Amino acid sequence: MPSRRKEMSDEGFRLISERFKCLSEPMRLRLIYALMDGEKSVGELVEETNGLQANVSKHLGILLDAGILLRRKEGLRAYYRIADETVYELCDLVCGSLEERLSLELQSLSG
Repeated sequence: MPSRRKEMSDEGFRLISERFKCLSEPMRLRLIYALMDGEKSVGELVEETNGLQANVSKHLGILLDAGILLRRKEGLRAYYRIADETVYELCDLVCGSLEERLSLELQSLSG
């Protein structure tokens, strides 16, 4: 069986670690989830996530700095959208895995 591993430098591991760290905060995941339907303003994201404006803005800034989101300014409003579309694949992979695990756990409880 061929190896699935690729050569990875210490810097590569650091960058991957930073990406996972960025995605490890529930509010950031809520924001990404809210943006999966397309671009939204900060106000729309505050309303959809039930967050406080300052907290939502802080987390949007972190996601922006990480290259996961892009920002567009229009007058006094800022609009955010997902920049790194691999986030969709990662979310599908993790959500699918969790769904399968929870389904198996439920089956074992009812069986």
